Amino acid sequence: MGLGDKARNAAEKLRGKGKETAGETSGDDRLKAEGKGDQAKSDLKQAGEKIKDAFKKKD
Repeated sequence: MGLGDKARNAAEKLRGKGKETAGETSGDDRLKAEGKGDQAKSDLKQAGEKIKDAFKKKD
């Protein structure tokens, strides 16, 4: 996983957490759900990159 990918995924996760918090504060369930979705998407991307890295190390 490149450093740029890690930074982008971390930024996406932080944006998602911000949306979730804003949704909780304002009572906006849609925004809260969107934030959770952004965080989940970021986690999946990170997991995919880790799997790719594991296969690269075997070669």
